[in-house]
Amino acid sequence: MDPLANLALGFSVLLAPENLLAALIGVVLGSVVGVLPGLGPIGAMAVLLPISFTLGPTSAVILLAGIYYGAMYGGSTTSILLNLPGEATSVVTAIDGYQMTKKGRAGAALTVSAVGSFVAGTVAVVALMFFAPALGGFALNFGPPEYFALAVFSLLVLSRLSGDPLPLALMLIGLGLALATVGQDLVTGTTRFTFGQMQLLQGIQLPAVAVGLFGIAEVLAVAEQRGGLPSVIPVKLRELLPTAQEWKLSWPPILRATALGFPFGLIPGPCAVISTFASYELEKRLAPPDRRGEFGKGAIEGVAGPEAANNAAAGGALVPLLALGIPFAAPTSMLLGGFTIHRITPGLLMMTQHPEVFWGLIASMYLGNVMLLILNLPLLPLIGLFTSILRLPKDVLLVLILVVSIVGTYSINNSVFDLIVMIAAGVIGYVLRKFGLNPTLLILPLVIGEILESSLLQTIILARGEPAYLLERPIALALLVLGAVVTVLPALLAALKLRTPAGLSAAERAGQI
Repeated sequence: MDPLANLALGFSVLLAPENLLAALIGVVLGSVVGVLPGLGPIGAMAVLLPISFTLGPTSAVILLAGIYYGAMYGGSTTSILLNLPGEATSVVTAIDGYQMTKKGRAGAALTVSAVGSFVAGTVAVVALMFFAPALGGFALNFGPPEYFALAVFSLLVLSRLSGDPLPLALMLIGLGLALATVGQDLVTGTTRFTFGQMQLLQGIQLPAVAVGLFGIAEVLAVAEQRGGLPSVIPVKLRELLPTAQEWKLSWPPILRATALGFPFGLIPGPCAVISTFASYELEKRLAPPDRRGEFGKGAIEGVAGPEAANNAAAGGALVPLLALGIPFAAPTSMLLGGFTIHRITPGLLMMTQHPEVFWGLIASMYLGNVMLLILNLPLLPLIGLFTSILRLPKDVLLVLILVVSIVGTYSINNSVFDLIVMIAAGVIGYVLRKFGLNPTLLILPLVIGEILESSLLQTIILARGEPAYLLERPIALALLVLGAVVTVLPALLAALKLRTPAGLSAAERAGQI
């Protein structure tokens, strides 16, 4: 079947009432999560991951994906109106967005942000529709050694892009992989690290850990914060739409950021966040001399570019997951958790064995982008509704998140032990935040740990004790070499910099004379 026929299949699946409702709920929740500072799409997806167990596979994936890309839209609202990024990808938007608000151009900033997000998100879905099946076809060349190398590569790159010191990052990744080995051995069936607890025979449940690391930990972190939120600057009707000059300045950054952001999504790590900084710097460099001074003071290019980049990167991040079955980012690891709960393996097999799930998801993203454009245009009063959520008492919001987390986690296995795991993960996540460490370094290894272990065991069997076996697998060898280079190269460059004459001490320089 050609892509258009497949897309028609996807829309026929999407038109089922439960799938339409899942798409609407997902994008609305994503917009709300984007508005609320702190929780983020990962936390919201983690909290709702257990609840998705009660839905059908297609509805569950559509719901979780809607939260993911919906948060990319909603985060810009509070960044522009309150100088308060609701999501990490909106930090750059706040630089010029809030300055535009103070100049009375909040409506123009919100409109450009919504339109740029819509254009980039839609183009990303088109690219995803054509690129994921093509990459999935390439994945036919992947055997156990390639999947092992790809898993190692993604973890090594994540350790460098997380922003944490390399030893601590590798330690957290190792801890995540250790948690993934709890339960029964894949080959012998012997128990590992269960300590006599029958509940651990099935391994540590991903939803419980995810809810704890991102949901409960966020509740604890927010609960200790003091102070209120700044007041919302009202947007007047005559200020809602950009002027012709503002549109003229906005379109080139939107198109450039769309082309820039999608490839960033193919890189392991916080791709959407990195793409916003890259887009902002690109626009500053390409701006005419008379416009460069406007950046940081209310340049509309500084809103249009980053907002388009993060939505394009969000679409690009789905490609490795859907084509290869390996998540390169924390939100897509939550999506993999949704697939796993419903016993669906992403990749080429999913496209052939579960086409209704794959193409239903693609169709939902087309419709979801239209829904989000309507929800986030300041011509409608929904922006005021979203920002009014910030006026709810913080205690009410925290209690609501706690209730949903507890009920959702318990409902999967009706297990009190899962609640204990959730609370323990919440404490660990809170401690990691206090030390400035990224909890994603724990969750991603836990998600792909089974893939890594099974592919490693199969590779050892295929190699028959020959270490040179990997030299015969060019794709696997290239991935392992790239992972090693990405890990070691920054340390080597730092060491070389210290050995340059500028980095030598005064005594060393004196000894050279």
